[in-house]
Amino acid sequence: MKILKFKTNIQCTNCLAKVTPKLDEQSDIQSWDVDLQDPERTLTVKTENLQAEDIKKAVLKAGFLANLIE
Repeated sequence: MKILKFKTNIQCTNCLAKVTPKLDEQSDIQSWDVDLQDPERTLTVKTENLQAEDIKKAVLKAGFLANLIE
């Protein structure tokens, strides 16, 4: 399993509610979480075989940005 971390512009629980269905429909995501306390609003995704681009596209569908933290 790999863990991918992204800096996002998800600001609040309302934003989170928009992103949730987009990430939940990705069957290869084991788990995910956005730290709203973190100034970077870090999205942490645990997945077996999704790539960073797949996650970015899912977040973008909800109208938000996710940039991979190297």
